[in-house]
Formats: sequence, structure tokens, C-alpha cells
Amino acid sequence: MHNLLLYEPSIHRMTDLPYALMHRIRPDVQAMHAYTVQPAQGLVKLDAMENPHRLPPELKAELGQRLGALALNRYPGDRIQDLRAALQRYAPVPDGFALMLGNGSDELISLLALACAVPPSAANGFKKAVVLAPEPGFVMYAMSAQLQGLDFVGVPLTADFELDLAAMLAAMAQHRPAITYLAYPNNPSANLWNDAAIERIINAAGQQGGLVVIDEAYQPFAGKSYLDRLPSHHHVLLLRTLSKFGLAGIRLGYLMGRAALVAEIDKVRPPYNVSVLNCEAALFALEHQEVFELQALDICGQRALIFEALAKLPQVHAYPSQANMLLVRVPDAQKTFAGMAARGVLVKNVSKMHPLLTQCLRLTVGTFDENRQMLAALEASL
Repeated sequence: MHNLLLYEPSIHRMTDLPYALMHRIRPDVQAMHAYTVQPAQGLVKLDAMENPHRLPPELKAELGQRLGALALNRYPGDRIQDLRAALQRYAPVPDGFALMLGNGSDELISLLALACAVPPSAANGFKKAVVLAPEPGFVMYAMSAQLQGLDFVGVPLTADFELDLAAMLAAMAQHRPAITYLAYPNNPSANLWNDAAIERIINAAGQQGGLVVIDEAYQPFAGKSYLDRLPSHHHVLLLRTLSKFGLAGIRLGYLMGRAALVAEIDKVRPPYNVSVLNCEAALFALEHQEVFELQALDICGQRALIFEALAKLPQVHAYPSQANMLLVRVPDAQKTFAGMAARGVLVKNVSKMHPLLTQCLRLTVGTFDENRQMLAALEASL
């Protein structure tokens, strides 16, 4: 079993707070490292898989007028229902399905863990509920599990970042996870996994009474989606975000699944978790989705050009991507990362996140000019 966060008794010697006060803070929380965002001021920011494009000036002005007219003195109201309806038109699901909104997909991941944190009892063999996911993957699956009192089991991918189906099925048989996450495409490897392997995992989870969450955060850049297959299973949920759509700053995620299942999870959602500003900005974007679709097409085109350029660098191995990022392996990740930063380009050094990522960097796809700067900095820093 993989434990992302370990308790270190010496942690009390590392804080200025008195022991009596620290005693009230959970030991595993004390031992955690807070999620940090790399300083990016003055750098070409290609570390966080953000859409590099801004709205055209006329749309900025129109959005500003709409946001300025909102009643910020009131809690969110019926406009939230309008957003839910707009998202259901954007990502259509059949009758009997429902959609739940979150303050980013991170909140929805946390709420899923909270809803499934069944306490140990005689009925479950006095074991904690388990969240299972392939690794390396999105760090919030493990972090949310531990913070909500579940165990996390990480199953290593193969050396080329494919699903190890035998290992996944064996881990599921042993741990009987409450939730199995499958990112489609995966972060940070950026690949789509084999459909037949995904179906085997989904079927195994169904036989055990577990949920499967297909995380499609990078769907705007992928060649396919699981959405059409969602109605085939009652225990599968589809998770998406508008961050990669082009709205990382507004923090809006959504979860789709059978209405009865979504209704149970929705019970743990905080009231008014989506602000009127987030809601109106998302509605505005969906009304102009053709603008964001063109941006996604440009990003995919730039991705292909980057991949072609990387293939010409003998010291770099680039992995195929279905997202707005590329994973590359270099001779010395820290040296290359530091060299690129010194040349004004910020990427993500993921080499310490998992043994399979040794000497790997993650490159976000930017604009044409940003990508040109990034490639030049990469080549000079090898």
C-alpha cells in the first residue's frame, strides 16, 4: 500500500507553535507539505497546463459588464441551475443522469472521498475504505483520500506509462476499493489508456460494488471521451473541469453520473460552493464555446509542432500526448529545469514525484512564441 503522507514525530520541533496547540492538529496534517505554486513572475509560465490564450478585447468588455451587474450582496440563486443546464447541453447525457458542480474538480474529488468514507466496522472487516488509482497520477486522489480518512492504494503504471492491467485487477481484488480513479488522459504522462483495459477495470469494480471515476480534465485536447459510454454502467462517474477549457482562474468542475448516485454525493456538498462570479463567467464562456474550441485546436497544433521539434533533440525522449502538456525525459532534470528557469521559462520538474518519472520534465503547451522560447531554453539547458 502506498502512503503519500507519513507522520514524522519530529515535526513538533519544526514549528513555533506550542505543543499544547499542535496537539489539536492531526499528526498526518502536521507532516504534510502544503500544495505549493511555483513563483512565475517574469517567466514564460509553462508549468501548470493552463490555456495560454486570453479572450478577445470585445469579449473581455462584454464579460466585464455582465460581472459588474451581478448582485454580489446575494447568495448564488437560480443562475446556478442555468449553468447546470448549459453544461448538460455542452456535455449531453441521457435521461436519468445528473450533473453536480464543484469549486474546481479538486473539490469534487474531496467530496467523493468524504461521501465514501465509510467508518471501519464489523461489516467491512474493520478496514478503512480505499481509494485506488494508477501511479504516477494526479496527486489530489491520494491527498483527498488521506484527509478524509480513507486509505490510498497506488498501482504503478508500466515503464511506458500504460495501465498494468494484471496489477490493477490484483490490487482491486485485494483492497476492494470504494473509488477507482482513471484519468483519461493521465497527468503527467498525457496519454489515453487502452479502452479494453478500462472496461475490464470498470467491470471488476462493478462486481465489487465500487465506484469508478473517469477524470477527463484534459478532454478538450484528447482524441476521444468516455462520455458516450457513460450510460453503459451505473457505477461510473465522469469528472470534468473548465480549467483546461480555458477558465483555470474561475475554478469550476462538474461531475456526471446516474441521478440517484449523484444525489447521494451531492448531500456532502457545501451550500453555495460556486460563486455568482464563477457561475456567470462559466455561462459566458459556454455561450462563446466556439472561441475556446478554436483555442484548443491551436493548442493541439502547437503540441504537434513541439513533439516534432523534440524528436530532433538526441538527448530528449518525448512521450506522445493527448493533453495540453508533454512529458519528456532528459539526462539531468534538475539541471535542465534550472537552466530553463534561468533563461526565463518555467516548466514543471516531476522527476521526484514517482520512480517512473526519474529525470522527467512536464512541458505545458503555450502560444507559438512561448513554445519557441521554451524549445530554445530546453536545448540550451541540456
